Amino acid sequence: MSSNVKAGGGDEWFDVVNERDEPIRRATRAEVHATGLWHRAVHILVSDADGKIFLQKRSMLKDLSPGLWDSSCSGHVDAGEDYDTAAVRELGEEIGVKLSHSAGSGQAARVGPAQWFRIEACEQTGWEFVWVYRLRHDGPLTLEPREIQYGEWVAPAKITARVAARPEDFCPSFKLLWPMARRRLAEVGG
Repeated sequence: MSSNVKAGGGDEWFDVVNERDEPIRRATRAEVHATGLWHRAVHILVSDADGKIFLQKRSMLKDLSPGLWDSSCSGHVDAGEDYDTAAVRELGEEIGVKLSHSAGSGQAARVGPAQWFRIEACEQTGWEFVWVYRLRHDGPLTLEPREIQYGEWVAPAKITARVAARPEDFCPSFKLLWPMARRRLAEVGG
């Protein structure tokens, strides 16, 4: 769970952003979601050596889209946090991927997910500006049960078929981002 919790309030704080994705003020998660304010989120698609993508079925405890299939890992960018930091944090919190540091040029360099593409804030994202990341990781994964009910590795073509056959089983944001991700995977032979 995020460490960005209001003392005594039990609510996360987010940066509210303008149409250029620039922070203009801070607000609680509850206020942001209740009023449709623009804010930030990350989605990470984790693939294995066979090119399969790990999908999560969201916990029934989630306030948004409980029990629906989603990206490998996703979450809000906390107030004062940047997208890259949020992606690394969410990987650790949701699926237990703790990223290591490797030596390079005399300094430690984080080995982490790569920014892949961006989605503008819209109704399907819940008014979130979203950076989608990619990460190659063959395991292990440790699923956080308050976040994830179940997960599985799925070939991209099967994901496309599942979304087409049962779109109601997938989060709105995933249904928006998956065709974009699939096109990019096809361009690189994935």
